[in-house]
This record gives sequence, C-alpha cells and structure tokens, in this order.
Amino acid sequence: MQMENENIYKKPVTLKNIFKFAVPTIAMSVFMSFYTMVDGLFVSNLIGTGALSAINLTAPIIQLVTAISTMLATGGSAVIMRKMGEGRSREAREDFTALILVNVAAGLVMCSLGYLLMGRVFAGMNLSAEVEGYCRAYLSCYLPFTVPILLMNNFTLYMIASGKASLSLVCSVTGGVLNMVLDYVFIAVFHMGISGAAVATGLGYSVTAVVGLVVFGGRKSLMHFTRPVFRLRVLGNAVSNGCSEMATALVTGIVTMMFNWTMLRYAGEDGVAAVTIIMYVLMFASSLYTGYSYGVAPMISYYYGENNRGKLGKLIVSSLRIIGVISLLTAAASFFLTRPLVSVFARPDNPVYDLAVTGNRVCTIALFFIGFNIFASGMFTALSNGVVSAVLAFSRSFVFMVIAMMTLPALFGINGVWLATPAAELMALMLSAVMFVRRFWRKQAAGMGEIA
Repeated sequence: MQMENENIYKKPVTLKNIFKFAVPTIAMSVFMSFYTMVDGLFVSNLIGTGALSAINLTAPIIQLVTAISTMLATGGSAVIMRKMGEGRSREAREDFTALILVNVAAGLVMCSLGYLLMGRVFAGMNLSAEVEGYCRAYLSCYLPFTVPILLMNNFTLYMIASGKASLSLVCSVTGGVLNMVLDYVFIAVFHMGISGAAVATGLGYSVTAVVGLVVFGGRKSLMHFTRPVFRLRVLGNAVSNGCSEMATALVTGIVTMMFNWTMLRYAGEDGVAAVTIIMYVLMFASSLYTGYSYGVAPMISYYYGENNRGKLGKLIVSSLRIIGVISLLTAAASFFLTRPLVSVFARPDNPVYDLAVTGNRVCTIALFFIGFNIFASGMFTALSNGVVSAVLAFSRSFVFMVIAMMTLPALFGINGVWLATPAAELMALMLSAVMFVRRFWRKQAAGMGEIA
C-alpha cells in the first residue's frame, strides 16, 4: 500500500497527472472558502448587514488562528515530504506525529488568549453597541473550535501528500454542506443569531479533523501516527518554511483592520459591510489559486528531494500556464457577474449595494495578478526556501498594501480604497518575477541544489 502511494510521484509530469493532484485540492479550497461565505450569506439576509460587519471585524482575530495553523501545515508538509523523497520515511512519520501534537498545544493556548483579550480588542474600536455585541457573540462561539481548525488545516495537506486528495475533497465538501445546513437550522429555526453561524462554521471545520484522526491513526496511509520524536530543528524548519504562509494570513488580518478603519471613516458601518462582500468575492477567486498551489506543493517538494530537475522544471512551467488561464476566467466572471454576486448579500435598495458594486469592479483588476503571487510564494515554500517565500508573502500582503492604503485613499477618496488591492498585487507580481528569475531560471543550469 505504501509503495502504491509513493508511485504517484513516479508518474510523468503531464496535465492529466497534475490535475489528479490539483483538481481535488482546488475543489477542496473552494468549499473551504464557502465556510465563511455561507456565514455571510445567512447572516446578512437573516440578521442584517450590521451582523455582516461584525464577521469582518472579528476576522483579524480568526486569521491569527489561521496564520499559525497554515505555518505549521505548509512548512511541516514541505519538510516531511522532502524527507519522504529522500527515503527517510520513518523519521518523516515521527516528525509528522510531533508536529500534530504541537498544533494541539498551540490551539489550546490561542483559545485561552482569545477569551482573555476579546473584551479589550472590541472596546477600542468605538463600535455601536449592536455591532460590538455581534462581535463578542460570534467570537465567543468560534474560539472553542480552535484546535479542530488547526488539525483541519494540517490534515488537509497531509491527506493530499499521502495520495488521499479525493478523501480530503470529500471531507471539505461534507464540511461545507454541513455548515450550510446548520447555518439555516441554527439561525432560521433555532434563532441562535450570529452565535449559530459561528457554531455551524466550527462544526463544518471539525469534519476533516475527525476523519484525519481516524485515517492517520491507522497504518495503511503513507503518512500515519507513530511514536513522536520532538526535534527542535524540524520544528524550526517547519516554522521558517511556513512563515511566508503565516505572514500572508497574519498580515491579512492587519490589512483587514486597516480596511475597516478606513471604511468606517469614509462610509461608516455600511462601508465595512461592502468591504466584507468584496472580500468574499476575492476570497473565492483566491481559493482557486490556493487550492492549486496546495495540490502541487507535495510534488514540488518530492521532486526537489529526489533531485529530479526535469520533472520540477516541467511542473513549474505547466503551473504558470494553468494559473494564467484561471486568472483570465475569474477576472471576466467577477466583472460581468458583479451585480448578481453583490445582490446575494445586499438588496439593491440597501446603501451597501452600490458601494459593493463599484468596489468589486475595481478590485477585479487584482485577479489578473493574485494567482501568480500565491503560486510563487507556495513554490518557494515547497522548495524549503522559507526566506524568499516570506519576503514575497510579507511584501505582497503587508508592505505593498500599506503603501497603497496610505496613499491612494488620500488621493482618490473611497475609490482609492478599492484601488489599493490591485495596486498592491501588481507591485507584488513585479517582485515575484524578479525572485523567480534570480532563484530559478538563472540558476537552473547550475544544478538542483541552487534552485532554492
């Protein structure tokens, strides 16, 4: 069984074999994005746009949890699959088990800190009593699921790396459907309000966590639990390799706060609701690229560990072409379907509607660049070069966004807020291109050891 799983990586690099890895993870990532979007859909229609604003206002805290789990999952997967490619299977499984236990400990700490600091965070935002109440209610019911969320992010990637991408997809779809059903039941039937949305989301996330414990608890999977060996060097490598993905998630929370503060200044709480709707659209499109990058990352790590320069180069070139096609399709769909997309969350007579329509059409420009930036960062992580990956992710998600947010709104008012995302992504694309040429193409002829 183990040899059968390992032979997945021995097959030639063709579009068919790439899609065998990538399509399930793309679908999985899309369904994961539904967890948040469905909350917004039910909350905005059954409770109101004030509650929708609250979901966005709690996002920075939730993204902190995502940041830690993403760091440990992507960084740990790169380290472990590289060891698998080098033939060090037993050591890889020991590290895998140890890293899962680290996730559990980190989840318990973050849950406790969340309850301790929640009151201070929301008290300093000068929100209306209604919106602040929504924020507290949502986060209070979300925090107990911190450990399952960390396990879900990790098991998702390890299922893919173990050749179980289809199972990962089934878990994500099941969790997404469960989230949708429970959103309706908890909000519309049991009248639990925004608390019901948080519980529904947490239970949806828990599906992959529970299945992962069962799957990796047995011995049939390429990756499975064994007696853990805690190696500080492995943890350090996982953290350094995954720090770019952590930075992306972490600074996304910071940038979300900047957007919220700016919109509160220019358009009040209606502006925050409009930003929330646009972020849903961008998040859905980004999930396509994130899913693809997650799907091919184990292949990149394995070929790198195997020292197979030919397969690695072909995989990266094919990936850039695939992402280019996806970028064109998503940008066209977002632009021409703006009004139907926005109307799902806000009615045309709601002041939020016009704000969101204008903003989404401007932000659609960013979809031409986002995919390449996400893949570039993920590629360097998979090559165990966390430094370059972190530079790309941090510059894209924070440095360039801060520059855009500090200058464009001052020049163009509320339109400058919408222009900030495309401007930041364009600057990030230029940096990604420079890093890609310097670290890959120019050094490819010198040997695999210099690619990363």
